[in-house]
Amino acid sequence: MTERLNRWLGRKEWPLVLALLLTAGALWAFLELADEVIERETDAVDRLLLLSMRSQEDPTDPLGPEWLEEMMRDFTALGGVGVLTLIVIAAAGYLVMMDKRRAALAVVFAVGGGVLLSMLVKMGIDRPRPDIVPHGSYVSSASFPSGHSMMAAVVYLTLAAMIARVRPRWRAKAFILLWAVCISLLVGVSRVYLGVHWPTDVLAGWTVGSGWALLCWAVTLWLQRKGEVEDDSA
Repeated sequence: MTERLNRWLGRKEWPLVLALLLTAGALWAFLELADEVIERETDAVDRLLLLSMRSQEDPTDPLGPEWLEEMMRDFTALGGVGVLTLIVIAAAGYLVMMDKRRAALAVVFAVGGGVLLSMLVKMGIDRPRPDIVPHGSYVSSASFPSGHSMMAAVVYLTLAAMIARVRPRWRAKAFILLWAVCISLLVGVSRVYLGVHWPTDVLAGWTVGSGWALLCWAVTLWLQRKGEVEDDSA
């Protein structure tokens, strides 16, 4: 019975179907959220959540001791350009060394496409940064969506999916994917804590970033079926 079920699932290509369905769901959620942000329907909630991370007596002071604020800067750096660039170069370089040049190219394309998508959406919506609290980190671009949150989701989820595929035990797969999700969540929360993003900016970054990572994963699986990209287990 198990063997027949596995054959049926194989014929139906369920991982591809699931990835595409989740991608469509992420796109729908992002478009709905973007529409609410453009119409300023989320302003009150954004303001409430952002100020909830600040001292009631002094909104310029984030909640918690100084070490927590420093830790949040460490977390936010995990989604920064410098750290993510090093991670992508290391991952792509490793794949090239393992004679998986097309897989390395797929990783670079996924990340590069995510950067371009983030820039286009930011320019299209052009939402101002929060101005009700001081910024705890340097920023220069538009606010929606959060580039740190989006690119953290793209990079960590993409790499986690590749690593999880070659792990035989489901516990190892879950452990890897959960840590990728955890890091992405920490990056997003740190952006709000530091006052450089509205909460809906971060939510949008998570949504579109995970959707893009899923889409790239689905495309990579499809190309692997056709033999255009090296199989991760090879």
